[in-house]
Amino acid sequence: MSSIEQPKPTEFKNIFSFFLTALLGASINFISQIFYRNYFDYATSVLWGYLTATVLTFIPTKLFAFSAAKTGNTGREIVKFLFIALVALVVQVYVSKYTLEWFANPLFPKAPQLWREKGSHVVGMGMSFMANYFGHKLLTFRSTGMYDKIRLRSQREKEKV
Repeated sequence: MSSIEQPKPTEFKNIFSFFLTALLGASINFISQIFYRNYFDYATSVLWGYLTATVLTFIPTKLFAFSAAKTGNTGREIVKFLFIALVALVVQVYVSKYTLEWFANPLFPKAPQLWREKGSHVVGMGMSFMANYFGHKLLTFRSTGMYDKIRLRSQREKEKV
């Protein structure tokens, strides 16, 4: 009979830490985009809001999410962080823009423009969060040697059978 493995406390800590740093970034992103909207078009204001949040959340992400502070390689962490941030930026800008154009504006034409834009921005932020989370998990998984350890363990188990 196989039993379902319970997540380890460190997994909950990692998810919770990532959630808190993401919440900080999302708050900065959400609020700063409103400010930038006074000076730029919608897509550009989403871009600048995201960039502002990325710059301001690098250190909390390094210190608290995925135990990146323990690697001792800040240069590598900056490159990983910026690569994932770039992918998530593209996701956020395009999902926000096209959610506004294809869904919010046609489906809710009488709603205030700010509501349509912020609703679309939240959808883009959500998809960006997913890209960011899975990007960090994938790169952390590959760069910490966990992938090699699991592969070795799997090979040993096959040899036993």
